[in-house]
Amino acid sequence: MNAPIRLAAAVLVVLVLACSGGKKGEENLAPNVSLGDATAVSLDDRIEATGELVSPNHAMIAAEVGGRITSLFIDEGRPVTAGGAVIEIDPERRELELRAARASKAEAEAGLVEQRRAAERVTTLFKSNVASRAQLDTAETQLSLARSRADGAAARLGEAERARRDAEVKAPFDGFVAQRFVSVGEFVQPGTRLFELVALDPIEVEFRISEVDSSRVQPGQKVAVRVAPYPGEVFEATVTLVSPMIDAASRTLRVKGSMANPEGRLRPGLFARADLGVAHREDVLMIPEEAILQRSDGQVVFRLVGADRVERRVVKPGLYKGGRVEILDGLAAGDRVVTRGHVALVDGQAVAVRNTDGGTIEPDVASGAAAATPPQKAE
Repeated sequence: MNAPIRLAAAVLVVLVLACSGGKKGEENLAPNVSLGDATAVSLDDRIEATGELVSPNHAMIAAEVGGRITSLFIDEGRPVTAGGAVIEIDPERRELELRAARASKAEAEAGLVEQRRAAERVTTLFKSNVASRAQLDTAETQLSLARSRADGAAARLGEAERARRDAEVKAPFDGFVAQRFVSVGEFVQPGTRLFELVALDPIEVEFRISEVDSSRVQPGQKVAVRVAPYPGEVFEATVTLVSPMIDAASRTLRVKGSMANPEGRLRPGLFARADLGVAHREDVLMIPEEAILQRSDGQVVFRLVGADRVERRVVKPGLYKGGRVEILDGLAAGDRVVTRGHVALVDGQAVAVRNTDGGTIEPDVASGAAAATPPQKAE
């Protein structure tokens, strides 16, 4: 073999080795991943939620008039009926103001009567050409002023009567005086908090459910409620409110239920567990929970495309159950998703598919058709 032929053969060997080494390098660069299936299943899930008990009527009662606290009729923790007096604020002062307002109104009305008579006299004289137009105009003006003074006095009397009624602070609804903020002898201004009033019967349970369950709760539906002070007892509530909108931040729906509480055993603020029963759903798409990754643009998975490439997909998860998660949007039944080795993957990247025991899977098997090869030893 002459020198040119030997040189050409050497170059060919180098090229073949270089190409085979490059392919081996590419294979070595492909990360190892494991896959899981997206499957449609029938699902029985219990709709449960946590919340708290709240009072349907809860008010912070404030003073509407100023003065000194003179009487306390109902103490903290005691029941009161609607319209029952709880606190009295200087009623004597209000009585004096009321008497003065009545006297002012009587005086203004007397002045109006007198001025009306004077205007009538001037009108008669004017018709007889005895009084001038100027005198008539003056009389009519004085009558208008007297009428305004009478109206003002009547308004002030109304204010005094209102202040006298407000001096006796009453409960606007049946309930309990939960807390009192003032004592006898204390001077208060309008707007000062006096006491907190809370109703206990009926009482409400307020909770939130996920948006996936939002179509399964309706007004009138029964809810089983459990609270910590009575661990072995179940209370029945009836759904009275289903919020018309989903909370954009938490993706949950606010629900309220009402239940009888005649003995006052249930108290506002108690942590509550609400059970709306079992719901059956068909064709629920679920994938292994470990396939979900949290990223800045939401929750994502990597779906196998072809034999050895992955596609990044943003998904909308729903119910989590038994190590699997429902997918509401982003995948279809039959898709295969990466469950291991996907933390550093990027869209479109080549991967080496392995089964759960570490054995590699041939390209046609990754798409669903062949058996796994034994695990390879690390070199």
